[in-house]
Amino acid sequence: MTPPLLLAAGVTLAALAVPAAAEPLPDLPRLGLSQADASVIGISSGGYMATQLAVAWPERFAGLAVLGAGPWSCAQGTLRRALGQCMTTRLGPPDLGELAQRLAGYRELDRVGSAEALAELRAFVWHGEADDTVAPALGAALAEQLSGWLAEPEVQLRFVESEGVGHGWPIGHRASLPPAIELGDCRQGGGTHLLNCGLEIADEAMGWLHGGAENGEGSGELIPFDQGDFAAKGLDDSGYLFVPADCHEGGCELTVALHGCAMGAEQIGETFVRYSGLNEWAATNGRVVLYPQAESSLANPQGCWDWWGFAESTWQLDPLHDSRDGTQIRALMAMMERLQEAPTPR
Repeated sequence: MTPPLLLAAGVTLAALAVPAAAEPLPDLPRLGLSQADASVIGISSGGYMATQLAVAWPERFAGLAVLGAGPWSCAQGTLRRALGQCMTTRLGPPDLGELAQRLAGYRELDRVGSAEALAELRAFVWHGEADDTVAPALGAALAEQLSGWLAEPEVQLRFVESEGVGHGWPIGHRASLPPAIELGDCRQGGGTHLLNCGLEIADEAMGWLHGGAENGEGSGELIPFDQGDFAAKGLDDSGYLFVPADCHEGGCELTVALHGCAMGAEQIGETFVRYSGLNEWAATNGRVVLYPQAESSLANPQGCWDWWGFAESTWQLDPLHDSRDGTQIRALMAMMERLQEAPTPR
């Protein structure tokens, strides 16, 4: 969570020169995607945000996958709790009863979805047992929280703990991975937070949520797009969209994939959006993947998603980042709605 160093000396005039104007990015397209069987998957801060999305709008999601994160609304709008109770547990574990009261209060104000819709969710929770960034006990707490929400948790929920694996996104060994990509070992994420563990977590998570085939034949394209139409505090200027070859004409399902802190394109380029394993699974199974992008700032130096309230108004004593009124949640839902709209006739 330490802010990056700001270089105050040694800056030349050439370094300050304005670069040549790049070609403008296209808008996020209208693809006529199905509103059924949508899912959201996230790692670390993206995992916390994924749960916030699913709780805010459970009627819009069929599946939720969370990697390396803790229970819904764990931070309750404060950075102190985020650091001391939702990454480490030095302030004690999250009080799930207190979080249940927060959820009930939101529900009375229509700031989250109904208990009935939430009970139908299918969920996958994964945590590395050697995670020293987000304590493994927090993944177990999320699984416990979900068990209390789901109609049949023994059928709808899969909780996986991987021995010897640290904080990051596990991938298997892929021959197509460029040698320049820095992979961490199973315990340390390196510069990309992709863990070379021989474990394709994308296949496990997506297979649990949706069934379908493992990576096989299939093709598609990764498209950068302008996020300007969905401007919200903490969002980058551009995002990415993976579209399988057969999904340009509508009817495919959608998965929203949320990167973790220091895993956005601003920090690691296209590494996560190209090499997480999600695109291979999506191409095989005809599913569009939306990769929204967060950006760094003084308030958010690692480019995390807003899971503790930094993007809300500073005058709010109780930020609504974890509700339908959260600025980032509204922006992400607007992206989903755009993709699910019928294509504009040519």
